Amino acid sequence: MYTVATMESPKIPEKTKIILRRKNKGNKGPEESSIMSYVVSVALIFIVLSTAYSLISDSVSKKTEVVSLSQVSTDIKANLVKSIVVQGDSLTVEYKTGSTTVSKKETSEALSQTLVNYGVTKEQISQVKIDIQNENGLGYWLLNLSPIIFPILFILVFIWFISRQMKGAGMQALTFGQSKARMIDPNDTNQRVTFKDVAGCKEAKEELLEIVDFLKNPKKFLDIGARIPKGILLMGAPGTGKTLLARAVAGEAQVAFFSISGSEFVEMFVGVGASRVRDLFMMAKKNSPSIIFVDEIDAVGRVRGVGAGGGNDEREQTLNQILVEMDGFEPNEKVIVMAATNRPDVLDPALLRPGRFDRRVTLDLPDRKDREDILLVHSTKKPFAEDVDLKVIAERTPGFSGADLYSLMNEGAILAARENRTKVSQYDLIRSIEKVMLGPERKSHILSKKEKEITAYHEAGHAVLASILPYADPVHKISIIARGHAAGYVLKLPLEDTKLQSKKEFLDDIAVSLGGYVTEKMLFDDLTTGPSNDLQVSTALARDMVTKYGMSDMLGPVALESQAGKILFGRGVEDKEFSQKVAADIDAEVSRIMREAQEKAKKVITENKKLLDAIAKRLIETETIERAEFETILVAHGITPKQKLDIEHQI
Repeated sequence: MYTVATMESPKIPEKTKIILRRKNKGNKGPEESSIMSYVVSVALIFIVLSTAYSLISDSVSKKTEVVSLSQVSTDIKANLVKSIVVQGDSLTVEYKTGSTTVSKKETSEALSQTLVNYGVTKEQISQVKIDIQNENGLGYWLLNLSPIIFPILFILVFIWFISRQMKGAGMQALTFGQSKARMIDPNDTNQRVTFKDVAGCKEAKEELLEIVDFLKNPKKFLDIGARIPKGILLMGAPGTGKTLLARAVAGEAQVAFFSISGSEFVEMFVGVGASRVRDLFMMAKKNSPSIIFVDEIDAVGRVRGVGAGGGNDEREQTLNQILVEMDGFEPNEKVIVMAATNRPDVLDPALLRPGRFDRRVTLDLPDRKDREDILLVHSTKKPFAEDVDLKVIAERTPGFSGADLYSLMNEGAILAARENRTKVSQYDLIRSIEKVMLGPERKSHILSKKEKEITAYHEAGHAVLASILPYADPVHKISIIARGHAAGYVLKLPLEDTKLQSKKEFLDDIAVSLGGYVTEKMLFDDLTTGPSNDLQVSTALARDMVTKYGMSDMLGPVALESQAGKILFGRGVEDKEFSQKVAADIDAEVSRIMREAQEKAKKVITENKKLLDAIAKRLIETETIERAEFETILVAHGITPKQKLDIEHQI
């Protein structure tokens, strides 16, 4: 796999840390906050409508003047009135000047008789146009009752909104224990995934073909007395395609696929997780044949009885319910449970016994051929330039998972689009390799002249040791352009993909990691914060050699720590299962390995000082040295480069 030796950017040590704590008082649930928001909204609407109504009524009352009937009689006598509209008891008087007034008449008498009583002659009345309109009963009552009806309607609408929200909250409470699994219908071609969409994983796919065959033809197995495994556990590093492979099994068998994360079972209320497990299995049985897929099952499937939470722990109740449901299957129910985890060492032994997850499928990181196939799958919708060679990219990405390769292809397309090109070139993919590994270039991170010199010699120290030491991987690229948190880096590419590493390779890797530290101390008689990451990586590797791999002659072949560092063979959660004397011996052995690696690095750098200076000066000039140029420098100083990879294109 890739080895990256980096130099961290200089950091100023923190001298003061301020922790701000925010106190939450009276936090409300989502239902209560939603109801309160409706109450506030309705209240605001009521205030706005009331204000608008008052403004309109005030403006209307100001525009229309109300006068007495005697004044109207006087105006008729003076021949000032043009027309009168009679609506019940209301009079709308229009004057010849164009103005309008409102008045009232007596209810029991006609308008003409009322005007005569006020001294208006019939001749004067005949000169005024009088329009008598029959008042609509409904309109009359609506007009008169509107100040009462509208507030009542508003209150009723308000109560309806509140009751609707309360009903929704009640329904949510009733469905709280139901499963949140997402179902993919077998007839949904848009979401169907098959083995053709999953590149690599040859052995895993062959193992899972039995499951597909059982789901399609269960009678063949049942007639001969065979029972297909009830549970399949997919184990592998993050990004190796566990979830995708589970979907492919359902797609190949064309059965319903229920997927849920292990964390979705556990809630703050006791018993909810177990209820959701029961509901999930009930749904799967109704839709059988089907597949239940639980992603990250270690969220609920950790070892029980370790003193964390006790017997009433919600996580343990959920796990117990999963165990009961899986053990209660009948052979003909045709429901397969698949689960994925990258921490199989922490799972409860009851999950792994026969009858439950007794079929375990391991997904390794893809080899070179698998990487090429995965890149081909992810390149189907990307237009490539003529120079793209996916074989070269596959050879330059050892240790990449399927998710890393997907990100690589996506970053290559983004780089091409950013530069307004319509096709993805080989150079885009080459650049995206380093972007996925280390992050984007930080060209704005400009080093001073002194810092640039220190960084150049630091990276040159790594490169010299990687080229001289026999068991170190050859250098692929050197750069002092900042990427991510690294001020500079050296990429080392192995000659071929390997599954095992030897003690000699580990010791040379530690020495290479200390190359920058030793170079700074020798040449500048000082140390910076740059080697901090190198020291962390090399020290961790030395400790693993002693405690995990049994590579210490003093302590012998003893595994003192598990792979997870916490639980060994499902026993307890203690960090250490050895005495203080053994702990002191471990520390002494780690220190010895680090000192010997430092002396080895110091000796190599001292003997190859001219090569170190040449590489550092070239780095200061160009900031980046690719493999071809680096090997030219090695040959010029009498050093034979290590065997080249079979790569047709060099960048």
